[in-house]
Amino acid sequence: MSKPERDIEKGYPKAEFVAKLRRLADAIEKGERFDIQIAGERIYVPVRAEFTVEHERSDDEEEIEFQVKWQLE
Repeated sequence: MSKPERDIEKGYPKAEFVAKLRRLADAIEKGERFDIQIAGERIYVPVRAEFTVEHERSDDEEEIEFQVKWQLE
């Protein structure tokens, strides 16, 4: 059964954001699955996930995105 499409951006206070990044970094370093809850849905990031960093710039804004992607099985 496929899940419905979703596109959510959720802001976090700095301390929560840092804690999530630390947990992600620890999981990557240990070769473990990363679990995170975003807007009420639990997401399980598999070890096979790929990691990229994206930089975008416009006239009045810059953005850096740390992306974690994987194919569904």
